[in-house]
Amino acid sequence: MSINIIGAGLSGCEAAWKVASMGINARLFEMKPKKKSAAHKCNNFAELVCSNSLKAERLESAAGLLKEEMRHLDSLLLFCADKCRVPAGGAIAVDRDKFSELVTEKIKSNPLIEVIETEKLEVPEDGITIVATGPLTSKSLAQDIEKICNGLLSFYDAAAPIITSESIDMDTAFTASRYNRGEDSDYINCPLNKEEYEKFYEALVLAQRAPMHDFDVRDPKVYEGCMPVEIMAQRGKDTLRFGPMKPVGLIDPKTGHRPWANLQLRCENVEKTLYNMVGFQTNLKFSEQKRVFGLIPALKNAEFVRFGVMHRNTFLNSPTVLNSDLSLKTNEKLFFAGQITGVEGYMESAASGIIAGINAVKKLANQKPLILPNETMIGALINYVTTSISKNFQPMGANFGILPQIEPHIRDKKLRYEAFAKRSIKILDERSGQV
Repeated sequence: MSINIIGAGLSGCEAAWKVASMGINARLFEMKPKKKSAAHKCNNFAELVCSNSLKAERLESAAGLLKEEMRHLDSLLLFCADKCRVPAGGAIAVDRDKFSELVTEKIKSNPLIEVIETEKLEVPEDGITIVATGPLTSKSLAQDIEKICNGLLSFYDAAAPIITSESIDMDTAFTASRYNRGEDSDYINCPLNKEEYEKFYEALVLAQRAPMHDFDVRDPKVYEGCMPVEIMAQRGKDTLRFGPMKPVGLIDPKTGHRPWANLQLRCENVEKTLYNMVGFQTNLKFSEQKRVFGLIPALKNAEFVRFGVMHRNTFLNSPTVLNSDLSLKTNEKLFFAGQITGVEGYMESAASGIIAGINAVKKLANQKPLILPNETMIGALINYVTTSISKNFQPMGANFGILPQIEPHIRDKKLRYEAFAKRSIKILDERSGQV
């Protein structure tokens, strides 16, 4: 017997790896390299499209707790990430090309995983299948899923530009991590004074956007977590100064003061030759990106190796169609994993792949599914996407707000988050025999 997995992205690779680690053959279908979406560039699996950061590592952070839970579940991607890390302060960031190469090597060398390079146009009707096609599900397969679920939604997602380090004006920029977390060289900061910021802001809100060809929609929905910077800027002149251009926690050594606004650049590779513009997802025309972003003094001569792009994103109305084990309510042999379920973020997607893989194997063996309690970050995330009562269901990333509170209430935030983490890890340790 074998289990089908459609999609070799983050969640699909975790699902296939978990199925194989439980002694079951996995058939992993992937349309690359024969066909790529508009956002994908490389031929390897687990391609990181938007950013090379896997977010915070601190256990008392929501992102850090999520990753610690994944380590308890023997995550393949975190193993690979540890081998491909680049400096990023208190976060885990990777050389994205080396990361994808290593994940692909691990998957293809596993004797229990059969990789089939073909585009699946329909969901298989027989056997147990995990659909892990992510936010970039191909048109034909998306139509079949919509027919099966009658609940597929659409919105747009965006990626930030990447520039060369040698083109950054270091006479204007300075290196420092916010609040002195991590090494000073982890981030390059591009400060702006009030006059410079206002000139940049006016150009940004008036800049021309690129047309969106992925599919015809007059008013595309844009998820908050990947909102294009030009759309965010339209909310008000100071929106960026409280968002991706916030200057808090930084002192410009050239002035001795906090900048009026600040753009951070995070290294993309081990060699530190490439940097991405943190939080600057965009859908501006390429020529406009070069012109407008060049108004940031440190980027006046920036060389772009990848301009920002905007692409289609799809996800299910999961609360109406999915069970708590990530199987379909109308077909319990069909599982979904990754961003198509409504979890938002790299590691959130990967974590759902682990759970889907475990539960697919348990379904094959007629065993009780693994439902992690809401006191764990993974359990709370899956509970949210499968039971949300919101009339306008939207993706959700890891955060402490979805966890049950601890009584009596702990007023100090840091101590409260530490208590959340201890509670979660204790539960996972107690349930280690179930996985």
